[in-house]
Amino acid sequence: MSKIKEAFDGKKAFIAFITCGDPDLETTAACVRAAVANGAGLIELGIPFSDPTAEGPVIQGANLRALTEGVTTDKIFDLARDLRRDVKVPMVFMTYANVVFSYGAERFLSTCQEIGMDGIILPDLPYEEKEEFLPLCHTYGVDLISLIAPTSENRIAMIAKEAEGFVYVVSSLGVTGTRSEIKTDLKSIVEVIRQNTDVPCAIGFGISNPEQAAKMAGISDGAIVGSAIIKIIEKYGREAAPYVGDYVREMTAGL
Repeated sequence: MSKIKEAFDGKKAFIAFITCGDPDLETTAACVRAAVANGAGLIELGIPFSDPTAEGPVIQGANLRALTEGVTTDKIFDLARDLRRDVKVPMVFMTYANVVFSYGAERFLSTCQEIGMDGIILPDLPYEEKEEFLPLCHTYGVDLISLIAPTSENRIAMIAKEAEGFVYVVSSLGVTGTRSEIKTDLKSIVEVIRQNTDVPCAIGFGISNPEQAAKMAGISDGAIVGSAIIKIIEKYGREAAPYVGDYVREMTAGL
């Protein structure tokens, strides 16, 4: 069993997403450590992909910069291996099914186990096709994290019943990115999830300020932030780590 539940033990979890290799892997490592030092309870490491269909322009830009810099899956595994020397919070990869397929699913997931990764999120993997990866995930002790979106409707209970790690609740339709307000009826979605599983759920897509994070954590077990962190890294480049730390501290205080 993974350590993911530890992120939610007795507290609301702040989950930070960081694209690996933007602007370089050394900066990624520094930003992850700064986020953890300032209260991030779980880290999502994004493995860049050339066609990231769930991402808005901010994270698309980070993917492009990282790939241009020459980042590979093997280099990201080395990064995670290094982080695991001192980063004790749960960590998961967020990437696309094609990345895992092209690397070789068994090789990918066995390496995840070897380097201490706790889970994987594949936003383009439909629930109905998760058997492509689930047996291997179970073999190597890697949680395959389910996403539930506003369009999931009558599938919410079905997805929740089989969820592991945590449930990633997508706050609104469309791609990732900061939003001025989130209008989805998330309370009713979370209610259905909680009726069907004890696995914690966290809300992502569109959260950028402490008020939004507090509101989402009030409804669920935590808040996931990506684009707002990537914007800081884009602005400050290789000097971004302390600014990411300050931002995460402010956001976790809001929870």
